[in-house]
Amino acid sequence: MRTVLELPAGYEQIEEIDLQKDKRLMFLVNGAALGILAVLGVLGNLAVPIGTLYDAGAGIGAMLLRIGVLLAGIVCYIALHELVHGVFIRRYSGRPASYGFTGVYACAGSAAYFAKRDYFVIALAPVVLWGAVLAVMAPLVPRSWFWVVYFIQLVNLSGAAGDLYVVWHFRKLPPSILVQDRGVSMAVYAPAHEGK
Repeated sequence: MRTVLELPAGYEQIEEIDLQKDKRLMFLVNGAALGILAVLGVLGNLAVPIGTLYDAGAGIGAMLLRIGVLLAGIVCYIALHELVHGVFIRRYSGRPASYGFTGVYACAGSAAYFAKRDYFVIALAPVVLWGAVLAVMAPLVPRSWFWVVYFIQLVNLSGAAGDLYVVWHFRKLPPSILVQDRGVSMAVYAPAHEGK
């Protein structure tokens, strides 16, 4: 099956995941994100002590600059993460993505019905792309700037918990499924004879 703009005849909805309305799932995904953040934060601290971020040895201005760049970098990263989703949504559907912020999640969505493989690429592209870019940057910046880059990487990896959960959850579904991702909710469709 390929990505389509209209649901094919004979397909029916077999599942829906809503990362915001399903409170149990929201806490599970956000708990996983915090767990990833904590574990990778400890590992990063073993490599370069976090105190280097707050070290005012070169002056308070240099420290404030690092913290300011970090905060701006996180905001930019969130927008870039969703933009990468949007680039791949457009690549596979031919239509631009819709973007939003729910108060809990930034999101990119579409009314298209994505083939399973296409949807997995859309879901994982930001964490893979930005993960690689940030992994290359972290050892190249001066030691005092390591945590600026590494914190953005932590946001990248922990912030992808919802994307990772959805891919893991859908992995065993038949290859013929179609996924409509509205941003924070995903409806899954399959041929009526296949069911779940």
